[in-house]
Amino acid sequence: MKILVLHGPNLNLLGTREPEVYGFTTLADIDRDTAALADDLGVVVESFQSNHEGALIDRIHAAAREGIAGILINPGAYTHTSIALRDALSAVSIPAVEVHLSNIHARESFRRRSHIAPVVVAQVAGFGAAGYTLALRGLVARLQG
Repeated sequence: MKILVLHGPNLNLLGTREPEVYGFTTLADIDRDTAALADDLGVVVESFQSNHEGALIDRIHAAAREGIAGILINPGAYTHTSIALRDALSAVSIPAVEVHLSNIHARESFRRRSHIAPVVVAQVAGFGAAGYTLALRGLVARLQG
């Protein structure tokens, strides 16, 4: 079983970008920890990061053709702005979990609304980098039924 891990805009700057909000863990650290857990769970993960909305949408479309079983997605700021990303997730019907390092519901008012939440099976927010592994465990458990 293969899981796609999508990282949205500015997540390539983790570790240096606003560490008081996002911590000092880098994207490479998150990908390494997620891959290690995936190995323990008997699944494979592929990670993809882009600062471009269209690239993320194209990757979601390709995931459907490739038979990807599930998606973990941290849409970054696109969470609050992208109907197109929401529609792509809805169109492919691949079970997905939305992940956020910070608790978006406790931040600025413009960050409290997720366009993604209505089309995913769960949302994990506020646990920092550990949110990715929590989300992976939950998604794999759901897929294994």
